[in-house]
Amino acid sequence: MKIVGILCEYNPLHLGHAKQISTIRTASGEETAIVCLMSGNFVQRGSPAVFDKMLRARSALEAGADLVLELPVQYALSSAEGFAAGAVSILGTFCDEMSFGAEHPDREALMATASALLSPAFPAHLRRHLDAGLSFPAARARALADMGTDNALLSSPNDILAVEYCKAILSQNSPMAPAPIRREGGYHDAQADPENPSATALRALIENGKNFRSFVPTDLFETAEVHTLAYGEKAILARLRTMTDAEFEALPYGSEGLWRKLMHECRQKNTLEDILTAVKSKRYTRTRLDRMVMCAFLGLTGEDLGSPAPYARVLGFTKRGQQVLHTAKQRTPLYNVGQRIDSPQWAIEQRCNDLYGLFAQQPEPAGMEPRRRIIVY
Repeated sequence: MKIVGILCEYNPLHLGHAKQISTIRTASGEETAIVCLMSGNFVQRGSPAVFDKMLRARSALEAGADLVLELPVQYALSSAEGFAAGAVSILGTFCDEMSFGAEHPDREALMATASALLSPAFPAHLRRHLDAGLSFPAARARALADMGTDNALLSSPNDILAVEYCKAILSQNSPMAPAPIRREGGYHDAQADPENPSATALRALIENGKNFRSFVPTDLFETAEVHTLAYGEKAILARLRTMTDAEFEALPYGSEGLWRKLMHECRQKNTLEDILTAVKSKRYTRTRLDRMVMCAFLGLTGEDLGSPAPYARVLGFTKRGQQVLHTAKQRTPLYNVGQRIDSPQWAIEQRCNDLYGLFAQQPEPAGMEPRRRIIVY
């Protein structure tokens, strides 16, 4: 049986995501098993997922996935590089291919760009441009140009992630083959395209109470509890205002004195937006700051994000997915959602999931995670 992996967030799952699953099935054959490795209740842009992870896992199974695993939170809140590397370390143990969307789905070009970024000559070029005050994305593109490598694939969001997937596959010597698919529509479009909506546009509709039903292939989300950063802002501010200097210094993404600047503004400004606006500069991207603040709220340190996750959680499966699970468990540690494990990772998971409930309009109770049960679809 061929097994194709997808790293996803489904925040929320929309028509474009369902199209990707359908395209994989058509291209690879009906007997292909599709495995989704999905961010849990917190996503890579440094925010709470708009809907609970179990609801999003069920939507993936409805759309044609066979097995849904939870991406450990330290990978879910990592930079694009850590996000991709964590996923490949899990999927690469049992999947034949990794499918992902890209604005330019040219596998050879993506792999060539990834190879250049892994070149021993690259770090020196990158450092020179960072020292000149450029942001990391801009410095990376300039460094590639210095090396005579086309940097065109680092200008679009899906292409950037696609290159990171290829980098992880190469650096980990993974047997998993990259399988890019053209990503139609704009990743950050403010208006939802009828056939290829952006998750950004859908979240705006959802958070503003507007009708989004025509853009998603399921009715699961119609009455679901919505989670937003705005609902949890006071909880975040309470945490930021009571952190010690040492706690700020231990945060991820806080190098070059950024942690100190964030600490200063947290003790001066009234709102989260005021803090982030004051800290942001040409050198530091907003998403980096968003992830940094979310890690502060969740109590995640740089050491936590830099530590490999010892296992992943199983959220749901179909009959075919159960067959895949049998093979996967022989190659990578997988545990049922809700299962208690004697590991520091378990404590991190419990804390993060308990805090997720504070992002609902009516705060949800803590202690729900051990009661969760795998979805058998």
